[in-house]
Amino acid sequence: MATTTDSKVSKPKMRKKELEVDKLFTALVKLEGSDLHLKVDCPPHVRVKGSLRPLNRGPIDDEEMERLLMPMLDERNRKIFEETGGADFAHAMAVDGVRWRFRVNMLHQMGHVGLVARRVSNWIPDFEGLHLPASMVDLCKFDQGMVLLAGVTGSGKTTTIASMLNWINANYRKHILTLEDPIEFIYTEDKCLINQREIGLDVIDFEVGMKHAVREDPDVMLVGEMRDRETFMTAIHAAETGHLVFGTIHASSAASTIGRILDLFPSDLHSALRSAIAFNMRGIVAQKLLPSIKPGVSRVPTVEIMTFTATVKKLLLEEKDDKLPDAIRIGIREGMQDFTMSLVDLVQRDLIDRAVALEVAPNTDALKMALKGIAVSQPGIL
Repeated sequence: MATTTDSKVSKPKMRKKELEVDKLFTALVKLEGSDLHLKVDCPPHVRVKGSLRPLNRGPIDDEEMERLLMPMLDERNRKIFEETGGADFAHAMAVDGVRWRFRVNMLHQMGHVGLVARRVSNWIPDFEGLHLPASMVDLCKFDQGMVLLAGVTGSGKTTTIASMLNWINANYRKHILTLEDPIEFIYTEDKCLINQREIGLDVIDFEVGMKHAVREDPDVMLVGEMRDRETFMTAIHAAETGHLVFGTIHASSAASTIGRILDLFPSDLHSALRSAIAFNMRGIVAQKLLPSIKPGVSRVPTVEIMTFTATVKKLLLEEKDDKLPDAIRIGIREGMQDFTMSLVDLVQRDLIDRAVALEVAPNTDALKMALKGIAVSQPGIL
């Protein structure tokens, strides 16, 4: 029986006709772009292979922007947009008979309405197709714990998690439950039973969705972005109680993710939080997308992987976070790698240009030495 809370959730409505803005989404698809940007007094822009390019048309004025965007909002999102100045939702449409989905953020900026939309692929690539390390498979094999994907917006975190869940879907008979705002990838059930719940459409909010989740017998959960202490504590509790939990967080590296989590909480809770992370976190993967030089490949991820070995746990509990990068460098046998190792691999496989690798390298000298085959001496970490 539906709860009183669920009865208030708005249901998705079928659109009877194409919206005017769909022409711009069609252009994005045909140009094989990743993002669409709409800003008043500028022509529409699309991001293709990492670079923003204007479409061949005039600027959008306020009247046209309102005409383009307001019909996209249902009653719930219109209210959110008016009250908060922004709204996140999914948009779906067909291009040449193929159904496409987009993750949309509608925003106010300097008194004008605007939009940024991300095109979501119709298929979920495997690890090899995404050029991810083979050791990513190991993070999918746990029965319990938490795995976080770290990176800035647009770094491919969502796609990587989708690939991980799809690997589980192909190899285990489990129940996967996702709580998403909005839903991006639509999974096709293989061996797993998969339920995808969208905040605002299927459940009123994340907190209620997590309360329901404990009664829905999930083995694997996707809980979206760790943006506040309530979200993280709910997710870590789910990991403690026997679930494998996946989530994303905005952080620049695997090691710095620890500090990012601690910053969500007052200092008097840090000791208990370190214990919870040490005993429940299974791995943190940080990634950045780089332009590729391989024909047919637009961008590839450089990936840092930190697994929670005895050494990593000890450093975390002793508050020696500055030693975590060293632990990653010596943890190759446990499936770990840092960005330098990843960049060397991408250059050697002719996936990225050497100049690009040097530009983004955390330690340029270490990368130059590694590319020459010179191992960097490892300092003691204990």
